[in-house]
Amino acid sequence: MILSKRMQALSESLTIAISTKAKEMKQQGRDVISFSAGEPDFDTPEVIKDAVKKALDKGCGKYTPIPGDPEVLKAIATKLKRDNNLDYKPSQIITNVGAKHSLFNIFQAVLNDGDEVIIPSPYWVSYPEMVKFSGGVPVFIEADDTTGFKISAEQLRAKITPKTKILCLNHPNNPSGAIYTKDELLAFGKVLKGTEILVVSDEIYEKLTYNGEFVAVASVSDDMFKRTITINGLSKCGAMPGWRFGYMASAIDELNSAVKKLQSQSTSNIASLVQCGAIASLLGQSDADIEFMKNEYKSRRDLAVQLINKIKGLSVPTPDGAFYLFVNCKAVEPDSMKFCTRLLEEANVACVPGVGFGMDGYFRISFATDKESLKKGIARIAEFVKNYR
Repeated sequence: MILSKRMQALSESLTIAISTKAKEMKQQGRDVISFSAGEPDFDTPEVIKDAVKKALDKGCGKYTPIPGDPEVLKAIATKLKRDNNLDYKPSQIITNVGAKHSLFNIFQAVLNDGDEVIIPSPYWVSYPEMVKFSGGVPVFIEADDTTGFKISAEQLRAKITPKTKILCLNHPNNPSGAIYTKDELLAFGKVLKGTEILVVSDEIYEKLTYNGEFVAVASVSDDMFKRTITINGLSKCGAMPGWRFGYMASAIDELNSAVKKLQSQSTSNIASLVQCGAIASLLGQSDADIEFMKNEYKSRRDLAVQLINKIKGLSVPTPDGAFYLFVNCKAVEPDSMKFCTRLLEEANVACVPGVGFGMDGYFRISFATDKESLKKGIARIAEFVKNYR
């Protein structure tokens, strides 16, 4: 076998696989409605595109320092202080090729064989695969719709062992949209206090919150600030998915140095033009666009929740953030892969099986699409469920 053992053990992203299959069916002439993609359907705001055009005319095409151009690092620090009350120095920030790259670098930098990473379930599909690829062991804590898809401090405490290296949090959560309150985060902090456990906090959906205020994990206490690596980017909230702009911020200088070293031997700096466009978003120049998108997502969310909950056998709570519904289909079909495969083949609707997020008996719908597509697609789901055998 030509491939390494770690590559043989790596699974393909299920969300990408489903989206790819849906696109292939469309190319074959099938009338497929896809609720599988985790990306905004809105175009990148004009202010960002204009910033890149101006930068290109000025010759913004050279290498930058590995962590990023000083101006973009300063802009990230400004954003983190303004939006999240986090005091990171520019030297504690590293730009990456999307938040996924940030996560991969961190796991590669800190995990040794056998180190355990606690991951609340449901989880974004890539967390366990990245952990295993880096030699770590995923340890899951399950939280379903009866708990608002959120784990408790008691559950966290019960899973900690001498091998625990990282707690991986994602809020607002993909796929459930769950958001932790400040009190809940403080409770996690009390459990972790006195340990050397790191917290990797993926906050990529932070501005897509519909009920209450988003609280950054690192902002709840000095102890949590010191142990937390904040992950963010502009793919979701900034409507810049294909630009691949992500970043990490950490007060752990040893980790920052290691990630910079790793990146110097892999991607080097991220695209300089992308950095130029990101500055405009980070400094708030596209905030009005983001607010418009958020309001539209909220309206779509309310519509989709209402329509899904009218279907006998399906149920879904109203998510507090992100742009997904995590639908319970156990009463119809507990095998989510079977459910979604048949849904795509028989009803031409693409959704992502919950098993990919660590929870069978559920499936994910993205409502980052127009209302007519939501109505049409969910009507097909209703008919499919009605006739399911």
